[in-house]
Amino acid sequence: MENEANKKYLSVPKKIAYGSGDFGSNFFYMLVSSFMMLYLTDSVGLNAGVVGTLMMVSKLLDGVTDVFFGSLIDKTHSKMGKARPWMFFSAIPLAISTILLFCIPESLGITAQYAYFFVFYTLSNAVFYTANNIAYATMSARITKNDAERVSLGSFRYAFAVVASIIVSAMTVILVDNFGGGAAGWRMVAIIYMIIMFAFSSIASLVCKEIPEEEFEVKMSSNGEIKRAEKKSFLELLKIIITNKYYLIMLAIYILSYINTGIGTTSGTYYFKYIMGNPALLGVVSMSSMVMIVGLIFNPSLVKKYGMYKVNLVSYIITAVLSVGVMIASYMVNFTGIVVLMFLKAVTMAPLMGSLNALVAEVAKNVYLKKNVQVEGMMFSCSSLGMKLGSGIGSAAVGWILAVAGYVGTSDIMSAGVISAIKFIYGALPLIVTVLLVVMCWLQKVVEENQKLVNEK
Repeated sequence: MENEANKKYLSVPKKIAYGSGDFGSNFFYMLVSSFMMLYLTDSVGLNAGVVGTLMMVSKLLDGVTDVFFGSLIDKTHSKMGKARPWMFFSAIPLAISTILLFCIPESLGITAQYAYFFVFYTLSNAVFYTANNIAYATMSARITKNDAERVSLGSFRYAFAVVASIIVSAMTVILVDNFGGGAAGWRMVAIIYMIIMFAFSSIASLVCKEIPEEEFEVKMSSNGEIKRAEKKSFLELLKIIITNKYYLIMLAIYILSYINTGIGTTSGTYYFKYIMGNPALLGVVSMSSMVMIVGLIFNPSLVKKYGMYKVNLVSYIITAVLSVGVMIASYMVNFTGIVVLMFLKAVTMAPLMGSLNALVAEVAKNVYLKKNVQVEGMMFSCSSLGMKLGSGIGSAAVGWILAVAGYVGTSDIMSAGVISAIKFIYGALPLIVTVLLVVMCWLQKVVEENQKLVNEK
């Protein structure tokens, strides 16, 4: 019988179908994480500091819903499998709530507008996107048991995510202006993006089939006896994952990665609008992410040769060095330098981005080897929790720093303090976070420990 570690489960078309799910979800994620603050401050007229605080409060609720939905996925039994039905059926309410998020009524009082934003921001992020994204991440552990294929799936999904991110970054401001600008323009863009999100989310959830549950439910004991995975209550499972050091490190990696994303995308809209004088340049810089596809293409072969640990650690040390250059270029307002260094960073960031799903699957495997319980759904909650908490912290930090600096979205002239704050947020803050990521990559040795545990059995 073919070893399941080498058995092929997925064809290239199925890998493409899976990756397309991240193409769709990034039309939501990039719209909300990159442009929500700009829409609220410049079109609705809300205060950046208050908005940032509301975002953070909402993200705290996310911490509860992420683990909750992960547990529900683990307990789901259906003809579609565990994760697929959650991804498919959450897409429609996600689209509706996001469109409503960009339809804040002008007739409401200021307090009511803040409340309206908070309600629909929480619904879209903490409820529907949580269900959709955790299910999507969990699918990578349920549609194949081949470690190499899981790394490959990570490369496919992030390649699609990069393409979607470039499109959203480059086209959003242009489309808003073409649709009349202001609230009406944002509303139309939200409708178009959510149609795209729903279409590609449906493709991924309907095309990719999960492996039958029974193949995940058994393992061999030391004497050759078949043992079924143990069933645990929600609280027991929660205790198991939060006491696993590799889960906590993985969560930190996700949070820090998406803090950088939240800072970069949100501050980028302000940097290129007020420092460079042309917000459309954000699209040019975002195109640097396309080069990440090059890194993603070579990632599976690099991981196979050197291992995930070495590849991720070395690549992020190089990323930290390049981040120093980005900081210098942003303070000097050197557009060419920013673009070139962002292109190089995209390549060096690719290995970790492409390995995230595979690493989470390894952490789930670590729990299974130690505790004999299946926790893919709850384990992959770290991806959704880290993504949203990280991007929320990043976006909120931008809002807080701008508010402290005295930023007023309806003003045509920015003070020297605001200009300095924007440069700091865009250039220096990501460097600090990247250094912390290097430390987390150094600590994440789950693959090596799993190999030891397997060899001991």
